[in-house]
Parts: sequence; C-alpha cells; structure tokens
Amino acid sequence: MHDPPKFDMNGQVNHLILNARSEEDSYKLSVIGKSPNLQVVDQLNLQVRELVKLSNSTEKLSDARLDVLVEEFFRDHERDFYGNWVYYPWRNSLVYILPEEDFIRVRTIRNKYKISEEEQKFMATKRIGVVGLSVGQSVATCLAMERSFGELRIADFDTLELGNMNRIRTSVTNLGLPKTEIVTREIAEIDPYLKITVFNDGLTAENMDRFFSEGGDLDLLIEECDSLEMKILSRIKAKSLNIPVLMDTSDRGMIDIERFDLDPQRPIFHGMLSEFGDEEVLPDLIEEYKSQIMMSILDFENLSERAKFSIGEIGKSITSWPQLASSVIMGGAMAAYFSRQILCGHIRESGRVYVDLDDFYKSVS
Repeated sequence: MHDPPKFDMNGQVNHLILNARSEEDSYKLSVIGKSPNLQVVDQLNLQVRELVKLSNSTEKLSDARLDVLVEEFFRDHERDFYGNWVYYPWRNSLVYILPEEDFIRVRTIRNKYKISEEEQKFMATKRIGVVGLSVGQSVATCLAMERSFGELRIADFDTLELGNMNRIRTSVTNLGLPKTEIVTREIAEIDPYLKITVFNDGLTAENMDRFFSEGGDLDLLIEECDSLEMKILSRIKAKSLNIPVLMDTSDRGMIDIERFDLDPQRPIFHGMLSEFGDEEVLPDLIEEYKSQIMMSILDFENLSERAKFSIGEIGKSITSWPQLASSVIMGGAMAAYFSRQILCGHIRESGRVYVDLDDFYKSVS
C-alpha cells in the first residue's frame, strides 16, 4: 500500500486543480490514478446539464431534450479535456468539474438579482482578511458560498479542540488539525477556484504587514480573534491603511463597523477606549487594565444578562467567553451580509448594530 501522492502547492491551499491538456497535469493525474482506494467523482454531465439550462433559460426543457443538448455540447467540446480535475489529498478524491468561468456561472446562478452581476464581478476583485477562526469559520464559509471576495486571507494559530465543536461546524475526524487547515479544506470543497492565503501562526506583530498588504492591501478586515492586543493592534494597522473593520461578538447579534476608509481619523472602537489615553499606548496598558479595556470594548451594560453572568464565572466554573452555535452561525451570516454591503458601497456608516432575537421575540409576544 502507498500513501496518496502529494505535491508542493507553495503553502497556499492543499488541493490540486489539474487539466488533462497540460502534459505536467496529465502526468500528475496518471500518478494520482494509481493511488489505492482513490474515489473518482465524475458528474461533469450533470454540471453541463445545468449550464445548458442557463443558456436556454427562456425554454422549458424536458429531460429528453436536455439529454440531447448535453450530447450536442460534447460534440463541440471534447469531454476529456473540457473541465478540470480537482484532487483533494485529505479525501483521496478526484473530482471532475467545469472550467472556472462556467463553474462560477453555474455555482452563483441562485445569487443572481439578490446580488447583481456587477456586484458579483466587483467583489471578485476584493481582498478580505479574517482573523480568528471560531466565529471566523462561519464568516469565511459564508463569504465563500456567496463568492464575496477574490482573495481571502485567514489567520489563526490554534488547533481544533473538542470544546470548540459547540460552535465550529466540523467533524471529529478533524480534532487536532489547525483551524486554518479546516477552513481552507472546507472552502476548497465548496469552490476550488477561490484563492485562500493562510497564516498558520495567527496574526502577529511580525506578519501583520504581510497579512494586510502582501499582494495588495486588504479591502476589509473582519476581526474575530480572542487576543485583546491583536484586536487593538489590528485596528491601528487598518486605520493607518484606511481599511474598514467589521466584528461580530456573538452576543445580542452585535455587529461592529468601523469605516476607517471613509474617516481615517476616527478613534478605534468608536472612542470607547479614549479614557485610557492615546491609541498607540493601549497595547502597553493591557496587562494592567485588561479587564477594564475589554469591558469598555464590549460595552458591558449592553451585554445580555447571561453574557454578564458568564463573565463573572470566567476563571471559576468556565475558562473562557462562552459562545453558542446559533449565535456564531448567525454572526457569520451577518458578517457576510455587512461585508457585501460595505464593499459594494451600500453602507457607509460606522457604528454598532444589534440584531437581538430575544428583544425581537419580546416585541412580538
């Protein structure tokens, strides 16, 4: 028995996109094809069927007529060389999919009109950074499903623990894997053509310049990390580069928006930390004033009653800030929504938005 073959992909993503027209790719496909227990998924005809439907959207096509059109399509496009094979080494699977342009067209067709064609193309030019992949996993996945970016930069230093799985949607087979790897694999299986750049050490003072600017400045930062120092430093950096910042707290449906792109002089966290002095000295005050700074950022009085109680239990009956899957998944959806609205210019304000389901229920009961 031999292990599935692996190829160097320069640390970007750990899947391969291969085209049989390429001599090099054809060789790799022949090597992969010899892998024991390889799972081959060839549903290209089904994908072409959808493509044909889109090209004949004004007609009501019968199954028989669709079959004929698919046959005609492959008379014009040699089937063995039309699409791309995607190899997923962690699954030992080889999947045949449409070429990139057609794949995107079919996969995003249900976005149409909810997201205009112009908006979809515009977002494909944007770079989004997501720091912290507990809440950030839901954010990144939702962004990928809607195809709301051209490049996604993700940063987290942590590995998956069992206690993470009350809110991270994944498998126990992934326990111990880096969270970046789990998110990268999940997105690659949704859309292998998306560009994901990975920072496995998390966001640090040493890699911050690369995270924000290598290959072009970010267009939006979504900050979901636990580190108070990185929360502050990432905003100072974003502010210096005129990059807007978005944050979800998974309590009372709170979304925080800071438009440093439109107002480069606005204080970080809406001025909630101004009592502690100039922004540049805030990182030096964390050790002495950590609790007070965090409570100011969270706006303690506006937290839910259960969140307030939980904070008092940290270090006693619990070890960290509690979060629920329902809140995290909702936060991921809201972050993806607000990302699109910000990038497409539909929202231009800074501030905090609460989508509090408890309050909503009280208002209708």
